Amino acid sequence: MAIRPPNRQSEGGEALLNVAVQRERRVWAADDRAPGPAVAEPRWFVLWTRSHCEQLVHEQLATKGLHPFLPTIEVWSRRAGLRRRIRIPMFPGYLFLYDVLDKHIDVEVRKARGLVGILGHGWDRRAVVPAHEVEAIRQVVDTRVAARPHPYLKEGQRVRIIRGPLTDVEGVLLRVKDSKGLLILSVDMLQRSVAVEVDCTQAVPV
Repeated sequence: MAIRPPNRQSEGGEALLNVAVQRERRVWAADDRAPGPAVAEPRWFVLWTRSHCEQLVHEQLATKGLHPFLPTIEVWSRRAGLRRRIRIPMFPGYLFLYDVLDKHIDVEVRKARGLVGILGHGWDRRAVVPAHEVEAIRQVVDTRVAARPHPYLKEGQRVRIIRGPLTDVEGVLLRVKDSKGLLILSVDMLQRSVAVEVDCTQAVPV
């Protein structure tokens, strides 16, 4: 912003010039404090792989300097008549990637052998997983607490109880909190319902 000196013949011109200079300095200072161009932050993305190719994709991406995360769990396996504990992918066919996924990186990721694709709709509209969900999974892996695959349940879904005193009972799962849920049983003709608390680990989608 150019500053034109006031007319020397006007009264108080020097004072006006000083005020203008001070204002200009404040503008420059504000510009110095202003943030520069936005820097993309790394986020969590989901990679879909071919069957049994999760580790293969993980190794290729790690070699490229990227940051894949393949959570695994320990299960019993019987081979050649022997039972032993082995680690398998927590989510078969999927692993996570924590990086800034620009167009170049997107292309590099999709070159990995065994990869089907990256979830989303193009390199600039990839599906992003909330960080707290992945961090919870990471904590389970790091602490090596007992974990096993379980069907995904959501509120409003019709489920069936597979263990316990309510085995084979079906109803609508109303609320899920921790491992507990409210199962709604209804008699449509009476237009009446009853709610019973259930263990969500004993329920599967119908």
